Amino acid sequence: MDNALTRIRGTADYQFGKGIGAKLFPENVKIEYSKATGRIRYVYLNGERLATLRPTNGLLSLSITAAQTIAENRGSAKCFVTIQSDVSKYIADGGDVFAVHVVAVDEEVRAKDEVIILGEDQHILAVGRAVLSASEMLAFKTGVAVKVRRGSAKES
Repeated sequence: MDNALTRIRGTADYQFGKGIGAKLFPENVKIEYSKATGRIRYVYLNGERLATLRPTNGLLSLSITAAQTIAENRGSAKCFVTIQSDVSKYIADGGDVFAVHVVAVDEEVRAKDEVIILGEDQHILAVGRAVLSASEMLAFKTGVAVKVRRGSAKES
């Protein structure tokens, strides 16, 4: 258990910024393993899924709850994309983020990174996967910037 917790914390630190792992995964998380491979698959806290460890690349995909934890402990986190307020309802409902709607993005964001989408009011709207890098999101006026996996409206 201890080794698995260290591993997912290390992955979170690598993926989202130093110190995020310990804040995101406290000692009392429940780690579920894949029945087929025996590898870490899901991380739960109080019965709620926080993250899934993707078998394809070994990185975490977040739930809205985990995104809120990261946003509250923002510190060195480097995974935020801020979008225009006028499209926030569409994004919260699970719609993809288009480059033209991106207002700000952490400069470390690369294509395929797990990102947290915020409205201009800094409210969490969704979690998803970046299609473009930070500089491309700000430079491009067309095309999808982030493929949204889960909108915050779907969680409640």
